[in-house]
Amino acid sequence: MIGALVGVIGWFAPGLIGGGDTLTQKALDANLPLTILAAVFLLRFFLGPVCYAGRTPGGLFAPLLVVGSQAGLLFFLFWSHVVPSVQAVPQQFAIVGMAGLFAAVVRAPVTGMILAVELTGSFPLFLPMLGATFAAAATASVLGEPPIYDSLRGMN
Repeated sequence: MIGALVGVIGWFAPGLIGGGDTLTQKALDANLPLTILAAVFLLRFFLGPVCYAGRTPGGLFAPLLVVGSQAGLLFFLFWSHVVPSVQAVPQQFAIVGMAGLFAAVVRAPVTGMILAVELTGSFPLFLPMLGATFAAAATASVLGEPPIYDSLRGMN
């Protein structure tokens, strides 16, 4: 069933499945309208865990970066409405979102920051990433969620 679902999605919208490099680039370029961004975020957010639950994983790092960048952009859109005078740009929120989600899922805040900086060259965002990654990892720990690799080890 999961394979059929992914196959149907891939047939009609091949860019929505796979690693998602083009989706991440579009998110970093801020070229996605809000409705499409939200729809793709929800699809990718739920599709990854569904594939892992069915023991049909298709990758970890790239999908995390896609969902994290989209979550950062969605947060930017929300934040820019709450505080219209925000001085940040959407790409900054997307990059911090990438690092934050990675840190929460893998439980590796420093690795999340270094990965995001290495992929984007955004050295000035170290401080926001520091706060986001440690808050994300701490939140996941407080909620009692195990790191992804511990969860995957239990599936064997």
